[in-house]
Amino acid sequence: MKVRKVHPFERVTPKDGVRLQRWLAERVEPRGRFRRKLRLVAAADCSPAPGGRLHACVVLCTAPDWEVVEVAAASARPFMPYVPGLLSFREAPIVLEALRRLRGQPDVLLLDGHGIAHPRGVGIATHVGLHVDVPTIGVGKSKLCGEHDAPGTGFGDWTSVTHKGRRIGVALRTRANVKPVYVSVGNRIGLMPAARIVLACVKTYRIPEPIRQADRRSRSAARGA
Repeated sequence: MKVRKVHPFERVTPKDGVRLQRWLAERVEPRGRFRRKLRLVAAADCSPAPGGRLHACVVLCTAPDWEVVEVAAASARPFMPYVPGLLSFREAPIVLEALRRLRGQPDVLLLDGHGIAHPRGVGIATHVGLHVDVPTIGVGKSKLCGEHDAPGTGFGDWTSVTHKGRRIGVALRTRANVKPVYVSVGNRIGLMPAARIVLACVKTYRIPEPIRQADRRSRSAARGA
């Protein structure tokens, strides 16, 4: 998969990272929709291993059965220590390396984390999305920032997540009576098309199946290390 270099990750300090996030936020394209049925959906996740390395895994799944047809992985020590709000500077370089190794071309890429639902509008789904040529969607297991009312209890019920008067995502119920996931735009897709894609990717569990498969494999690689 083609990955372009938007900026270097090496030797970026936390102060540089905040400045870069503000610069990147201005380049996000928060609109777009699909005019055809999904065929291939990729998902990426990153897990830490003892010793300080991070293991990223990307899976490519066919729609609508969500069979995994390709797996790509990468591991490395992160360039930046953990700093709240700058997690993508640790994980994105390793996720991007795994994406470079992916032979197939997905219609859309899901990331385990947030997109613009981030204090400065650049979570990992946005950060990665600005480096690749496919639409990206953030799917967070918990809220990072913003406020929202409780969505309805049924499958597909949702409510807007807002931050400083702006809608940054939706709290989306992917299973009845189960806590919601947090969907936000990464890049090159609108919010409601993103939410519909996430719902289409749900199989049995609360987490969309492609992300669940990427999560399982990245955790397994980290345990093995």
